[in-house]
Amino acid sequence: MRPLDSLHSIKLKLGVVIVAAVLVTVGVVRLGERLGLSPLISGFAAAAFALAVVQVLAHGMTSPLREMVAAARAMARGDYSRRITSTSRDEVGELARAFNTMASELDEADRMRRDLVANASHELRTPIGALRARLENLVDGVEQVTPQGMSEMLEQVERLGSLVEQLLDLSKLESGAVPLELTTVPARSLLERLARDWREPASERHVLLLTSTAPPDLEVGVDEQRMGQVLSNLVGNAVRHSPEGGKVRVDVTGKPGRLRIAVSDQGPGIAADEIERVFERFYRSDRARSTDRGGAGLGLAIARWIVELHGGTIHAEQAEPTGCRMIVELPA
Repeated sequence: MRPLDSLHSIKLKLGVVIVAAVLVTVGVVRLGERLGLSPLISGFAAAAFALAVVQVLAHGMTSPLREMVAAARAMARGDYSRRITSTSRDEVGELARAFNTMASELDEADRMRRDLVANASHELRTPIGALRARLENLVDGVEQVTPQGMSEMLEQVERLGSLVEQLLDLSKLESGAVPLELTTVPARSLLERLARDWREPASERHVLLLTSTAPPDLEVGVDEQRMGQVLSNLVGNAVRHSPEGGKVRVDVTGKPGRLRIAVSDQGPGIAADEIERVFERFYRSDRARSTDRGGAGLGLAIARWIVELHGGTIHAEQAEPTGCRMIVELPA
């Protein structure tokens, strides 16, 4: 029961409580006089009725605070599901709504932490299990040491190293511990470096990598190493998911104050309901899972963090007639 919830100020509520207590006291004393009661009895009765009214009115004012105390104790035990009834319009109600928002964010952060631990454990267990099986075979003499076997084990070690490096990168980016070394870089040099790094890996998969020719005066202020990491991730994903004989295009265009980089492929594309989710940590689309292609699902999450640190945006869209297009926009 919260009869004063419609009032917008805690001061006004306190005033109402005081006035109600005074009116009840005066009314009971006068009633006692009419009934011929002694002043002492009338005084005790007036005090009792006044306290009862104050208790009823103040209960609704302080109940959100009591709920917050209970919820805070539950949070200390790791329970972030508690919420406060925030029907009041005064300062206490605002505090309750802010508390609920904080509790929701903590609950989401705790869920993401649990998911991160579970997903990281799963991703680490896969290459470790493969390595362990191969090494046990070698130790038991079931399998002989061959260049191919050593190469396959090296791939698993590299996968482990890449995952650990991505986890460290993600941790640094989320904590803000990665200072950007911004320099003015010609857009053309970014494309040339990208083509130099990925043309051979693309040709090995029989994919043609095409890059547009950026205007020589088109420049952007970025951390060249970090932005190269973003573009390399996007092109690597595009090459990985493109069919043999497919094409991957990297187009750079400039407009007032913005630089737009689009990486397009001719792969299966991304389902409409997954376009936003691909930037979540450890998320892999159903198509990528079914074909066992792709990494641990951290690359795009890291790319988004880096782009946003530069004050830019990144999003995915469907390419026509097939494929996916990743678009990065940066302040030029």
